[in-house]
Amino acid sequence: MSPVNENRGLDIFSLKGKTVLVTGAAGLIGSEISGTMSVAGAKMVLVDRLSESEILSRFVGSSSSSDAQTLAISTDITDRASVDLMITRSVDRFKKIDVLVHLAAIDAKFDTETPDGADGRFESFPIELWKRSIDVNITGTFNVTQSICNQMLAQGSGNIILTASTYSLVGPNNDLYIPPPPAKPMVKPVDYVATKSFIPSYTRYLATHYAKQGIRVNCIAPHGVENDNPEWFKENFAKMSPMGRMSSASELNGPFIFLASDASSYMTGSTLVVDGGWTAW
Repeated sequence: MSPVNENRGLDIFSLKGKTVLVTGAAGLIGSEISGTMSVAGAKMVLVDRLSESEILSRFVGSSSSSDAQTLAISTDITDRASVDLMITRSVDRFKKIDVLVHLAAIDAKFDTETPDGADGRFESFPIELWKRSIDVNITGTFNVTQSICNQMLAQGSGNIILTASTYSLVGPNNDLYIPPPPAKPMVKPVDYVATKSFIPSYTRYLATHYAKQGIRVNCIAPHGVENDNPEWFKENFAKMSPMGRMSSASELNGPFIFLASDASSYMTGSTLVVDGGWTAW
């Protein structure tokens, strides 16, 4: 017989009694969804490379949240010993990790920076930045998921949510990165596209590998989350987006809560696209 979920109505979206670990918790998306998951009842493990006091200072938790329900851990996801210690500290505190939300990643921001005069073009992209992105976005993801899968196997259940991008589904339209003259045009660098393209296939691999062992694995592909972008960039984005605007970080709360909760109990191996229709045309 199929398992029956007795929750009805909005209770099915509750995270009460769950422990959620968020990597990249001090970032734009991480700080937003961590606060929302706390409001939904979760005990939160907030992970970032910043100091633990800085991580907590960026946590937009509920007024009812307390130290007893929140743990900050400074972690280098490229260092396996650091990751394993993160898991150990989380389990020591909360006894289990029900949900992993893996957001930690880097993106060479050629749309706002030009390191060493580079413009992001493939033929001149620095190998050092390529290696750094591989180390964080791919090896770091491997470290975190492998370590936490061992814990979830010991628990007999778990839920992993990875973060992809529309650029893991389609190529970037570099017209988006053309500012008004006299500023020079830039392009979306290859390292971000390559490392994010890995996520949906990696999600399917883990999902099918662990489905019968009680571990679900899905990913979310957001796009165009506004973060103090220059006006010209927002105008370019609006012209290319079916919805005619960028998203706010708060518009990712619903999708992440859905995947973290029992409302998505029959989903695994999926990529949930939250892009305002960007990939629809």
